[in-house]
Amino acid sequence: MENTIEKLKGKLIVSCQAYEDSPLYGSDTMARMAKAAEIGGAAGIRACWPNDILAIKKVTNLPIVGINKVITAHTDPSSDVIITPNFDAASVICDTGVEVLGLDCTPRNRTYQDIAALISQIKEAYPKTLIMADISTLEEGIQAARNGADIVSTTLAGYTPYSTQQEGPDLELVEQLARAIDKPINAEGRYWTPEEVLAAFDKGAWCVTVGSAITRPELITERFTKTIRQYWESK
Repeated sequence: MENTIEKLKGKLIVSCQAYEDSPLYGSDTMARMAKAAEIGGAAGIRACWPNDILAIKKVTNLPIVGINKVITAHTDPSSDVIITPNFDAASVICDTGVEVLGLDCTPRNRTYQDIAALISQIKEAYPKTLIMADISTLEEGIQAARNGADIVSTTLAGYTPYSTQQEGPDLELVEQLARAIDKPINAEGRYWTPEEVLAAFDKGAWCVTVGSAITRPELITERFTKTIRQYWESK
């Protein structure tokens, strides 16, 4: 466990995910994306769903942060939690042998006690698997650390209605977390430039995860075309 955390210190994790509406959807494509990230110097991969994770494990030995995005609206319409929302969702990811499990630790339609119980259940069943708590506020990060998370991540900052809404990454939250808790901080969410990544390290991040800016060419292209369109509209 400690070895995995040390491998990620001061390094980049690349998130390789694609939904069905993306041209890149598919385990084979995500495995190729992960291998490309490794060649580029990534120290870890964040990946979703068992099939993608198993495909990625065939092409790289990098540590994997595994998540399981589950749409829960059909069972719980009031819940917005989709990143590994329960033990069943967690177990199929842990069974793939990932080093780290990404877990939504926001108290949306549940209590911090519920989250603590879930973390405890996962740790009892999978003692070798680290837990990365995806949070959106300082309070959530502090509670996640108290509840046994091994890494605290700003993944959901700006993606819950009550967290700070901004275009760029929430560097202030990274700094606040680094000062408030003694767990490694993974900075994640809207990191588009190397300069923003370095700023996160300056604020106390242990590691930084970048997704769309590297692995979603449709969004990268859109940023260019939007800028060009705005340029011509201003003429």
